[in-house]
Amino acid sequence: DQQLPSETRKLLPSPKVATYDLQPEMNAVAVTDAVIDAIDADEHAFIVVNFANGDMVGHTAVEAAVIKAVETLDTEAGRLMQHASNAGYSIILTADHGNCEEMVDPVTGEPHTQHTTYPVPCMIVDEQMWQLSSEGGLVNIAPTVLQLMGLRVPKKMASSLLLKAIPEKKHDWTILSTSRKSKA
Repeated sequence: DQQLPSETRKLLPSPKVATYDLQPEMNAVAVTDAVIDAIDADEHAFIVVNFANGDMVGHTAVEAAVIKAVETLDTEAGRLMQHASNAGYSIILTADHGNCEEMVDPVTGEPHTQHTTYPVPCMIVDEQMWQLSSEGGLVNIAPTVLQLMGLRVPKKMASSLLLKAIPEKKHDWTILSTSRKSKA
């Protein structure tokens, strides 16, 4: 994974704990603060953020900790999305797999600590009115990012777009939400 010349990467270390159920908030507040700082610096047309809480705390299968992790993500993703939309950014909120939504293995009754293949959410926030496809998966995210940024979508990706423009319609912001199939 080679860094491009125009790319900036900022990695914030996770807390040093034996297992993440001991600190389910992890470093989400600092991650949000760093991204808000990047938005305010107005140097980036595209920002990718990874909140690891749901995944890492989900691996512990400790229900109270998973709930705290998800509550933290709700707060921090909400804070970040509000700031990003106020700054004029389009937002895609999704996941590459599930984990914390299944705490008990339905077959064995044991704690479930692995990734799941359940559909994951996909929320798109943008000032343009769009119709969101109800079909798709992670393969559709990259061409949709290009579309939202107004960049050329390669022909072999064009059939993968999640969004269809609704002509002549603009809104303050449109929020679209559906589930995406993960490939865990």
